[in-house]
Amino acid sequence: MGSGSTTGRRRGAPGPTVDRDVPALIVKFGNYPLHHGGVGAIRSLGRLGIPMYAITEDRWTPAALSRHLRRPYVWPTTGTEEPGRLVEGLLRVGRLIGRPAVLVPTDEEAAVLIAEHQEELAPAFLFPRTEAELPRRLASKQGLHELCTEHGVATPEAAFPASYADVVAFAERARFPVVAKNREAFVRRHRPAVRGTTRIAGPRELLALAREWGDAPGVILQEYLPREEAEDWIVHAYFDAHSEPRALFTGVKVRSWPPHAGMTACAYVVDNPELAGLAAQFVKRIGFSGIVDLDLRFDRRDGQYKLLDFNPRMGAQFRLFESESGVDVVRAQHLDLTGRAVPEGEQRAGHRYLVENIDLPALLAYRRSGYTTPHAPARADSTELAWFAADDPVPAFAMLGRMVRPGVRHLYETYEARSKGRGGGA
Repeated sequence: MGSGSTTGRRRGAPGPTVDRDVPALIVKFGNYPLHHGGVGAIRSLGRLGIPMYAITEDRWTPAALSRHLRRPYVWPTTGTEEPGRLVEGLLRVGRLIGRPAVLVPTDEEAAVLIAEHQEELAPAFLFPRTEAELPRRLASKQGLHELCTEHGVATPEAAFPASYADVVAFAERARFPVVAKNREAFVRRHRPAVRGTTRIAGPRELLALAREWGDAPGVILQEYLPREEAEDWIVHAYFDAHSEPRALFTGVKVRSWPPHAGMTACAYVVDNPELAGLAAQFVKRIGFSGIVDLDLRFDRRDGQYKLLDFNPRMGAQFRLFESESGVDVVRAQHLDLTGRAVPEGEQRAGHRYLVENIDLPALLAYRRSGYTTPHAPARADSTELAWFAADDPVPAFAMLGRMVRPGVRHLYETYEARSKGRGGGA
């Protein structure tokens, strides 16, 4: 069963032998229907004959329309619901599936909920068991910074102001530019202090922003690593109950959207044994089990890989990586949790991953800036598209429809307004 979305000379490996009696459920909370990672997980496991289910916002999300999905469970959520309500909803879905299913969370809210309610969810689902508080701590910028400091892992210098006065004191001593981020991952469902990673040029700009943060700023102020002196690397892996890597991959992020600070738009597989060793060692020390998606920046000024983000769940671009034995991190988890051996194999080289709907604007932005990634290969032997797959084309068309619809609505409303204006003046 080759990967239907791979183009070029090489195609995916046939894939390992899995337990087709054990289904899988894609779990996501919040309203973000254009999520290619969930579609990728449905295809990856579905192509092996595993019954696939997914929680979706409605019946017309791209994930809900995949031919590899047996059934979508329409359950609109915001991510701000009481945990008890979300646990009840998950158990209700589990009863509808009718047999224990492997859980595949695609966001921090789902990963944290599963970890913190393991005992209630265990009878209905299969998932890696880890320390209940650990995923929430890893998803927090402050919690991750503390863990890195505790275990000697390089990370950008950071401050965590508790008041406006703390921001003023920081502005007086800091070396600008600096970066502001929301301290907790979950704040995006409420009222974030900043929209995303925000570069701040100087003290005046910082203080102007801080006036809007209230008495308790929920931000981290972090050292800025100039892109001219840095490289963006990613690690995707699955760790078993003993925090041993059963599948571990490394690559470089070539483009992101928004530029230099957002979701991966284009990435390449690049072997990096040093980085793989650093990641495995850190995960072993903290005792995490499950799928991880790490973002690191190599700072050429001091020769260190600095950990920026630790996502305790599947990353949206996980299909960049597959071993020569046909294993990706989602397949590795299913194999391990169902008692099957995870076949060994080197990561397939020369592979590229593109997210069609965001890579074009990212490409234009990067070309204007003149920035290139030093370790990006000159060419790829094969390319996997996030949305389009020859054996499953409908999700790509659904994605396009959802992107075009707001623009069409805007054009129609503009036309109506102008028509009324002309009519009133006649």
